[in-house]
Amino acid sequence: MTSAPNGLDRIDLKILRLLQEDGRLSNLKLAEQVGLSPTAVLARTQRLQRDGIIAGYEARLDPHKLGRGMLVFVEVLLDRTTPNVFDAFKAAVQVRDEILECHMVAGGFDYLLKTRMADMDAYREFAGRVLWQLPGVRETRTYAVMEEVKHSARLPL
Repeated sequence: MTSAPNGLDRIDLKILRLLQEDGRLSNLKLAEQVGLSPTAVLARTQRLQRDGIIAGYEARLDPHKLGRGMLVFVEVLLDRTTPNVFDAFKAAVQVRDEILECHMVAGGFDYLLKTRMADMDAYREFAGRVLWQLPGVRETRTYAVMEEVKHSARLPL
């Protein structure tokens, strides 16, 4: 068998592809689809979890049906780029449920945030109460999403 990154073979990759499509797929169905015994598939799945390749399982929720239909990206520029400012900012972001993702980026600003809000009024309240109060924030730029053209967390394998 041809080896892929991290020593994964084609069966490991097929298991990962199938689980990305349906994380609730039973071990028996998974075994049928990859052509191995349930015992062999369970051992592989457990190894993939133990090695951290499968990081976890989550339910995908519809944000529109849960009152979080507005997706907003925010560029954040810090006033200073020192380790203590970075650390304080990262710690403050970790405890905010409204911030779904936070990425340190290279370029004209320091962080890119992904948030979900009910509407623009909720975002405006969040910006004043939380966002602009985060440690070290000098400037922000907000991008309200008008249409989600593609949304996926699946990795191409």
